[in-house]
Amino acid sequence: MGSGTDESGGGWSRRRLVGVLGGAAASAALAGCADDSGGTGGRAVPEARETAGTSAPGSSASPSGPRPLYLGTYTSAEGGGRGIGVASYDPVSGRITGGGTITGVPDPSYLAVHPDGGTLYAANERARGAVTAVRLSDRTVLGSRATGGTHTCHVSVHPGGRWLLSADYGSGTVAVHPIDASGALGERTDQVTHRRPAPGPGQQGPHAHQVVTAPDGGHVLAVDLGTDTVYSYRLDERNGTLTEVAQAHTRAGAGPRHLTFHPGGRYAYLANEADDTVAVCGYDAATGRLTIGAPQSTGAKAGTNYPAQFAVTPDGAHAFLANRGDNTLARYAVEADGARLRLLGTVPVAGDFPRQIALSPDGGLLFAANQRSGTVGVFRVDAASGEPRLTGEPFASPVAVCAVPL
Repeated sequence: MGSGTDESGGGWSRRRLVGVLGGAAASAALAGCADDSGGTGGRAVPEARETAGTSAPGSSASPSGPRPLYLGTYTSAEGGGRGIGVASYDPVSGRITGGGTITGVPDPSYLAVHPDGGTLYAANERARGAVTAVRLSDRTVLGSRATGGTHTCHVSVHPGGRWLLSADYGSGTVAVHPIDASGALGERTDQVTHRRPAPGPGQQGPHAHQVVTAPDGGHVLAVDLGTDTVYSYRLDERNGTLTEVAQAHTRAGAGPRHLTFHPGGRYAYLANEADDTVAVCGYDAATGRLTIGAPQSTGAKAGTNYPAQFAVTPDGAHAFLANRGDNTLARYAVEADGARLRLLGTVPVAGDFPRQIALSPDGGLLFAANQRSGTVGVFRVDAASGEPRLTGEPFASPVAVCAVPL
């Protein structure tokens, strides 16, 4: 598989080529030259096919009224979006209504919202990795900061709201940026590189895919597909620096991609992209140590499948897994207070290549961002059985790779 670039000059990482072409799950970011300019003109431009009706971002609309939904994409991909999609959804029917685009944010492939609901953060997945802050009240881009790595693919906000964490797939690095009172980002305060253990067979280097804070707030965990490792760090909340305290290793070639915690905080669920498995992990809040359990089935029947990520209901009773390739949602019963997953079956995702899934805050709706079909499917989740049922026709969103319902 050779390297490639798109018409705007954005570099194509291996993970993007998997998404577009469905190539083999081995290996590294493919080199490319990127035009990383842009990022301050945050004017919201309505899509021609969209209609008005989006509630004010970050507003306190009642649960029965429309709620905000933000959509990530690749702006440099053929047929991609023009920035961060703005929409709303009806929490009863699940219907999505388009509300425009926040432009001036290149390749916003992953999104996260500040705990106070006032600022949205985007990973700019380009050869020169960066993160961007957007004020939601008026959709103004507050500026971007370089991560110091390449192909930034994940962002999360520390629960205290003072630090933004980001993962760079291409360079296998994790960065920390301060968040000021306005929600804007300051210069990077730390960067760590996953140098050990050595990358696995077929990998050309480390590939940090996710960085997330454990529910207790005491440790930050980074998942690296290239080294088959989940790293645990302690964040110095005064200085914004990371100190490694533990490592957890999957079996060789598993390619861990995404970790999702059970609400109880003692267990987490790991999606392994390369070997099409999942695992239940024990978490020790005192030490930050993760213990990875035996590999389990994703329920996929397709010959090639790349599990993307888990979503767990707020009550901790059910978990869902996005299966790219099989194009299904796997449904699991969560047992023993989070210590066990029991596969209940799969349902079609109503789209092609579900890159990311997310539950509404109340757990009643599940959103699936389908990258290849350029759609967002919405499922009503039965509170008792956890069964997801499609609510209607999927919403068209170009190269949909992330959906964040508020």
